[in-house]
Amino acid sequence: MDRRDFIRKAAVVAAGAAVASPVSAVSSSAEAGKTLKVLLVNGSPRADGNTFCCLQEIEAQLSKHGVQAEIVQIGRQPVRMCINCGGCRRNNGKGCVFDDDVLKEITEKMAEADALVVGTPVYYGQPNGAVLAVMQRLFFAAGHLVQNKPAAALAVCRRGGATATLQTMNMMFEMMNMPVVTSQYWNIAYGGGKGEVKQDTEGMQTMRTLATNMAFLLKKIHAEGQPTPQRDERPTFMNFIR
Repeated sequence: MDRRDFIRKAAVVAAGAAVASPVSAVSSSAEAGKTLKVLLVNGSPRADGNTFCCLQEIEAQLSKHGVQAEIVQIGRQPVRMCINCGGCRRNNGKGCVFDDDVLKEITEKMAEADALVVGTPVYYGQPNGAVLAVMQRLFFAAGHLVQNKPAAALAVCRRGGATATLQTMNMMFEMMNMPVVTSQYWNIAYGGGKGEVKQDTEGMQTMRTLATNMAFLLKKIHAEGQPTPQRDERPTFMNFIR
């Protein structure tokens, strides 16, 4: 089975589960009053750089709204890319079979999280390669853990390339049925040297607005009687070359 066939079969299985149990991924009335959790992923190799400053701003604002947040660092250790080995489909839903990098920790925390925010510096108009590898493996191997959970990306750059970076990140969220949380502007902040991003007052305000919107949406989703979207159709795949 090649990668394309696996994606197709995995999507059909996920959609079938959603049709059979429309409240599978998000809370029912039994979860009313639970502590909501947001996983914040720092996709920068710098543990305390500008991307981290943005995530800290989001974390503080979420806390004001009674939402718990945790920042996980990608760090500087090697990160594997997906090698299309197919091992994850034989791993009993536990995710990628490679458990020797940061993805293992992120997968475990995503199982308990209600939402996801991923921050990345801009490298050549794209997200950091490490965070792309992590997100691609997470969504491919453990997509059931992110289905229907709100998500947002943020990009930090010195000058340009941030909008292309956000588009790249958001395309992954959209494929996983994850509501994309907006702000008052694109989720962008500017800064070159360490900590400079804090001088971008509009950028910092954008992060706080993003957090406020995230808290609002989470509380709405987890309110009593709010199920996940009901799907009465399984995915249909169309190739232009047959």
